[in-house]
Amino acid sequence: MPGATWHLIGPLQSNKARRALETFDVIESVDSLELAARLDRLAGEMGATTPRPILLQVNVDADDAKAGFDVSDLERDLDAILELERLDVRGLMTVGRLVTRPADARPTFAALRELAAHLRRERPRLGPELSMGMSDDYPLAVEEGATIVRVGRALFGDRPHP
Repeated sequence: MPGATWHLIGPLQSNKARRALETFDVIESVDSLELAARLDRLAGEMGATTPRPILLQVNVDADDAKAGFDVSDLERDLDAILELERLDVRGLMTVGRLVTRPADARPTFAALRELAAHLRRERPRLGPELSMGMSDDYPLAVEEGATIVRVGRALFGDRPHP
C-alpha cells in the first residue's frame, strides 16, 4: 500500500527486534527498558540517521493476560529510555480491556491519558501520542484523548478462521 505507515502493535521478542526495525515505521509495543536498549543498539548498527519512532506499551489495568510496562516500572525506567539517542519516544500505547460493552473500556483509556499527563509534567520529552482503542471502542478512546486508533477489523473485516 503506497504511502502507508506501518505500525507494529503486537508482542515483540528481542530476537525479532532487528527484523521489526527493518519492517515497520513505528514500533508501538516497547514494553521494557531492555527491549528499548536493544532497539537503540540495533538502530545504531543498522546506520539509522534519525531516531526510530516508538511508543511504550503500558499495562495500566495490571492485567496478567496483557503485555506492557507496569506503571511503577515505567516511572522507574522512563528517564533512561528517553536518553536513548536512536529512539524517538512518541508516546504511550495500551490495549483496552476485553469487555462485552465498549463503554467498559473507558477506564483503561482514561488511566492511560492521566498517566501520560502525569509523566509529561516532569518529562516533556515524552511525545504526545496516545495509541488506544480498536474497532469496537475507538470512539470512546478518542473521547479520552487517543491520537492513534487501531481499526483493522472495521476496515478489512474479521480475520478468516480456518
